[in-house]
Amino acid sequence: MKLLEANHLTFSYDGKTNVINDVSFIVNEGSYTSIIGHNGSGKSTIAKLLLGLLAPNENALSAFGLIYNKKNIREIRQHIGIVFQNPDNQFIGATVRDDIAFGLENRKIPQKDMDEIINRFASKVNMLEYLDKEPEHLSGGQKQRVAIAGILAMKPDILIFDEATSMLDPKGKSEIRETINVLRKENPKMAIISITHDVEEAFLSDRIIVLNQGKVEFDLCPNELLSFKDRLIEIGLDIPFMERLKITLKANGLEKISEDLK
Repeated sequence: MKLLEANHLTFSYDGKTNVINDVSFIVNEGSYTSIIGHNGSGKSTIAKLLLGLLAPNENALSAFGLIYNKKNIREIRQHIGIVFQNPDNQFIGATVRDDIAFGLENRKIPQKDMDEIINRFASKVNMLEYLDKEPEHLSGGQKQRVAIAGILAMKPDILIFDEATSMLDPKGKSEIRETINVLRKENPKMAIISITHDVEEAFLSDRIIVLNQGKVEFDLCPNELLSFKDRLIEIGLDIPFMERLKITLKANGLEKISEDLK
């Protein structure tokens, strides 16, 4: 089932130069889509448009059967959750428990129901034992998992990761990737959109949209995209480590070893 659609989406900050130019894509229920691109490609603008922080061109963006406009944006946001880049900037509560409770309080969830909800979603991201911990005692990856728990408690239909691993160390990145894997198994209908410059992360998704100068350069599954690795490098993007290793081995006459690598 279609949850979100961009149909010839265009956006300009100054009314002269389009930073998003005729972009079209569909996000279906249960899908995992990554949007990648070099700096200035337009991926951050896409994130702001999806959240309704910027106004798209008329009728170009819709979600849950509603066109993005001032009348509908509040209802659309009820169905979308987002994890931002800096884990320190999005930790609101004095403890993990308080942070997860914040969104529930805004939704006017009865106090008697909160503890069960908080425990359930903290458990989903392996943070149950940290509920009474303060943010300064958590790693970056743990803070991001708390943010994910708080959003999941709101039961979003679409979960957006906006460069959510870019400020994490390798361990933190691994934690978030594993969390995404668990979420997909436990929430098969929830769609995930990852806006990232991390190509290793992007290649874990079902589908990758590559932006280049505000336009869609590719919209393919990871295996299909590997056929265009020369073009990816040309437009300033990296390729997964294993693919780079294969290229290096071939360049040094080690074709057989390269072919044996999975």
